[in-house]
Amino acid sequence: MVLSNRHYTRYLIAPITLSLMVSACSTASKTSAPDNTAKSDTDDTRIDNTHSEDGIDKIGISMPTQYLERWTRDGNNLKASFEALGYEVDLRYAGNLIDTQIDAIYEMIDDGVDVLVIGAVDGLSLGKVMEKAHEAGIPVVAYDRLICNTEYVSAYVSFDNYQVGRLQGEYIKNALELDKVTGKIYNIEFTAGDSVDNNARFFFNGAMDVLKPYIDKGTLKVPSGQRDFYTVSTSQWSTETANVRFQILIGSYYSGDRKLDAVLCSNDSTSIGVQDAIRDNYNGGNDVVITGQDCDVENLRRLMDGRQSMDVYKNLAYEAGVTVMLVDSLYHGKEMSQSLIDSWDLDYECVYDTQSYDNGKIVVPAFLLEPVEITSDNMVQELVDNYGTYVISEDGSLQVAE
Repeated sequence: MVLSNRHYTRYLIAPITLSLMVSACSTASKTSAPDNTAKSDTDDTRIDNTHSEDGIDKIGISMPTQYLERWTRDGNNLKASFEALGYEVDLRYAGNLIDTQIDAIYEMIDDGVDVLVIGAVDGLSLGKVMEKAHEAGIPVVAYDRLICNTEYVSAYVSFDNYQVGRLQGEYIKNALELDKVTGKIYNIEFTAGDSVDNNARFFFNGAMDVLKPYIDKGTLKVPSGQRDFYTVSTSQWSTETANVRFQILIGSYYSGDRKLDAVLCSNDSTSIGVQDAIRDNYNGGNDVVITGQDCDVENLRRLMDGRQSMDVYKNLAYEAGVTVMLVDSLYHGKEMSQSLIDSWDLDYECVYDTQSYDNGKIVVPAFLLEPVEITSDNMVQELVDNYGTYVISEDGSLQVAE
């Protein structure tokens, strides 16, 4: 059982029907850095019992890919947690193909699922199928990635994505001791995530809000000049794409005596591509500060041997647990609020945010978890001792706990 709620009642859900009532709130740009201080617990969005009439409580889960380790863990966590509460689950992976995901969602709607939980391949491409879900009375919870340009999203469950970027930026700032520097200049380059993934911009903005002041005053320089989000974005978070780009970048800007001091990498798959490009092409002789996110097993190995400097841990079991408790609560007609979260009696922090996640049509109510900075110094304490989500294998490396 993945849920961490200490007192959550386990029961089979009676046949229930659903319809969604969501109010559109704002049309503010979703590309700006979010105001994470503006929170609210007054929203009263709920799902009424008006959908299913087949006697089966069924959840449709659409995950973007099994290519990245984290999405396989997400799918397994969600499926196990819903089934532990008596739900039938239809779990599908889209292979990072937009049309495959859309077709699968249409099929799940036709199959009569009661709720959809969607980790989008492309959050900008689901408008029509979201309208179809709405017409069928099926609510949608956006999982980890925001679904944009539609009013038919009832909630969003994720981590504080802006804070993820800030953790990465703060690590670089502290590792290079930028506040202590007097006259010394450091060179930095950037690689971001997929431009169609709304999270990627939050990650990037969070980091840039930390680092930009040092770029502006000349303490940090970007020799390639590549520093805007779209230029440094990486399609499908691809390791190979990041690797090829950095091979070219290193050959063009770091083939002489110029030192590369840091690379902001938004996640682990792009970080591996960058690390391998540096290993094979960079001859500066210095250790390069390199960030990551997700704590994939291979990246934890690289943390231990020094190829990667830091990672950001997001407890996917917590994310799945909050998603399941949210869906089950709404299934029973409860209102979304901070008070609802408090009633779950979690032993970890989750914040209800009705200000930050404007999808272009509405501000989607968000349930946000806190990310954690991981380094070689604290990885065993945090991942093994505190969270228990990893174990130490015979060779001393960390593996995902069964």
